[in-house]
Amino acid sequence: MRVKDKVVVITGGARGIGKATAEKFLEEGARVVFCDRDAEAGRETLEELRSLGPVSFYPVDVTAEEDILDFIGKVVEVHDRVDVLINNAGITMDGLLTKLAEEAWHKVLAVNLTGVFLCTKAVAPFMIERGRGVILNASSVVGLYGNFGQTNYAATKAGVIGLTRTWAKELGPKGIRVNAVAPGFIATDMTAKVPEKILERMREQTPLRTLGRPEDIASAYLFLASDEARYINGAVLSVDGGLVL
Repeated sequence: MRVKDKVVVITGGARGIGKATAEKFLEEGARVVFCDRDAEAGRETLEELRSLGPVSFYPVDVTAEEDILDFIGKVVEVHDRVDVLINNAGITMDGLLTKLAEEAWHKVLAVNLTGVFLCTKAVAPFMIERGRGVILNASSVVGLYGNFGQTNYAATKAGVIGLTRTWAKELGPKGIRVNAVAPGFIATDMTAKVPEKILERMREQTPLRTLGRPEDIASAYLFLASDEARYINGAVLSVDGGLVL
């Protein structure tokens, strides 16, 4: 019960890594509040998770500042605080540089980068007031090393690393730890759309010769959110089966 009674906010929690993270934190005693722009999927996940502990769901678009401020305001009104914020929401709209539409560029930046900024900006004042808190951001190995056909996605995930390190410096003196997790190839709804030939290549590129599971990332978030990681700040934890080697 490493996060017992902690109030944990998870963005993009309706499926995949976000859902696995909500489940993991509930099992460890947290009070989980998750949001997602897919209201139907969010409500379905909420019903699945109810038996594990105190959990609630709000339909939220992380690119809309008013939505976020209203959402965080409700969380604080009900729970009196936010102990952990996990900026997990993210999308992909891949394409080669010469074929990438400007709309796809802006949409991915809006969710993956601006959304992280807006959510953290909304939560930070409450954490500063209490003198403690944990902020965890979803980056990617793509943000560390780039990836063919993912100009927009790679830019956002590299940007998240920059935000993480900047906020670690700004908020660390106020008792708030900020870290990022950089997943490798994880078996989620995103990878389910990838052709098997590409998936096999992903496995071959990974020294462990397998894709990761959402639970692997959830476990990393759990460790970084717990007191076991009390002296870790500004770090980027790669969870990728050795891919970066």
